[in-house]
Amino acid sequence: MGSPGPLRGVGKTALGVARVRALESWREDRLFDDPFAQAFVDAAPGAFPEERQAREPGGGGLRELGAAFSAHAVIRTRFYDDWLTAAVGGGCGQVVLLAAGLDTRAFRLGWPGGTRVFEVDLPDVLAFKEAVLARCGAVPRCERVTVAADLRGDWAAELVAAGFDRARPAAWLAEGLIIYLTAAEAGRLLGAVGDLSTADGVLAFEHNPAGADAVTARARQLPAMRPYTSLWKGGLDDAPGWLSEHGWRPRFHELAALGRSYRRPVPGPARSGFVTAVRVSGPGA
Repeated sequence: MGSPGPLRGVGKTALGVARVRALESWREDRLFDDPFAQAFVDAAPGAFPEERQAREPGGGGLRELGAAFSAHAVIRTRFYDDWLTAAVGGGCGQVVLLAAGLDTRAFRLGWPGGTRVFEVDLPDVLAFKEAVLARCGAVPRCERVTVAADLRGDWAAELVAAGFDRARPAAWLAEGLIIYLTAAEAGRLLGAVGDLSTADGVLAFEHNPAGADAVTARARQLPAMRPYTSLWKGGLDDAPGWLSEHGWRPRFHELAALGRSYRRPVPGPARSGFVTAVRVSGPGA
């Protein structure tokens, strides 16, 4: 397979998360190990010119912001690793990674026999990912299916055509996605997830209650972050409320509390976190 092309927009943010996962994997007290993350970073040299700005005089704001975002990405990776492992152990034989990006869970987690992991993302992101993984000789530890689709379009039909079984419980993960959608787009996406979900299916994504996270507010004020923050649309203001009204039983997990439980405190104030939900009724509820 040839050299991967450049990543732009949301795909570049996935590369940034891969860099965080690579750095975490080098730590002796690491919360997870992603052996492929550094290969993604190496495949896109010079992708982050803002890092140079952070090292220059007056770059303290960028450094502090980078530390906060890195902490969030590390904690969410570990949280979702544990959540997916529990979901599959509890009977979800299918996993759907919406906007999978450079996620390598299909390769690095221990999956029970018969587990199918579907990775849904844009064609250029998946092409970059496949080229790097092929060069690494990576072998998935489950049945892995990639689905090239735009989540703003009819991605559900593409997923079903790729072999997703609507009659079996599934674990749905929308990691790092909802903030890039408007409330209407998020509602349509999650509505489609509900239509494809059986009772006892599960769902997880990030949530920032009422825009309370000071980190995202600070990021919007920094010129160097505009290429990223301009993509943020906000998602759902009241995700737990929306889920409760659409056939799910939600639970909120606070980022700061999780950081303390992992002995990895979050720098600065943080009221954001993660919503997990269990489907309490069948499709179309």
